[in-house]
Amino acid sequence: MCNHVTMLQPPVISLLRCAHAVPIVLALIGSAASVHAEGCAFADLGEGHVAEIVDGRSFRLSDGREIRLAGIELATPDAKANTKTAKSDSALARLVADQDVILQGEDDAPDRYGRQAAFVVLASSGALVQELLLAEGEALVSVDIADKSCKGRLLAAEATARTAKKATWASQSAIKNAESPDDILTGIGRFAVVEGRVLSVRQAGATTYLNFGRNWTRDFAATISRRMMPAIESAGLAPKSLENRRIRVRGWVEAHGGPRIDVRSPGQIELLSDNQGR
Repeated sequence: MCNHVTMLQPPVISLLRCAHAVPIVLALIGSAASVHAEGCAFADLGEGHVAEIVDGRSFRLSDGREIRLAGIELATPDAKANTKTAKSDSALARLVADQDVILQGEDDAPDRYGRQAAFVVLASSGALVQELLLAEGEALVSVDIADKSCKGRLLAAEATARTAKKATWASQSAIKNAESPDDILTGIGRFAVVEGRVLSVRQAGATTYLNFGRNWTRDFAATISRRMMPAIESAGLAPKSLENRRIRVRGWVEAHGGPRIDVRSPGQIELLSDNQGR
């Protein structure tokens, strides 16, 4: 049997010590080697055995607790999550169904739906489930990760899948073009990743707008509230410095005339090299 390991051990080392790691984990040895080993080492929140898959990022333990994977969003809408077949065929099911898992996080308090958010480690291999899903292109890095080291680790896994055009990244629509506001608007209420060049930065009242088009009422824009500005600037992302720069913005799509993403943390904005295309 494999001994339980901590997140301080690199995933690849853990895999080599475990002969019965699940097949998808073995398939990721090559990509995992390029991912930072540090980060996402949170407090122990207990262990459990996965008894049921609830949806694409949630499962129920044999003791009745419902666990929701922290730090990620589904890459595609989980429209068929309530069907038995969809649950059993999901990427999450292939990773954790009938597995023993270790829960880690900063807080074990349930959300208003009774779900406990956690970073989940496979007891058999020490692999981080979120990292595996990201590296396979089955998830996107969310915006609610305060730990910079952890966010960097997860972004690296996402980049691995994006470079290899795996799963959701195989589609050209995986990253929305900031110059196509109508396309972005089809995802109202959903989590999206948008890339483009910031044409102008304007302030109106307590809100700063990163405008990606010249028609401010129709084109895509990222918005930053005044209360968020200190955090954004301390991360080296002074809005004016973003003019004429290509950036990637992630978050939930809203409609206020044109499509909008409200920037609530510095991690929602990534600077891209000027010559990087879509």
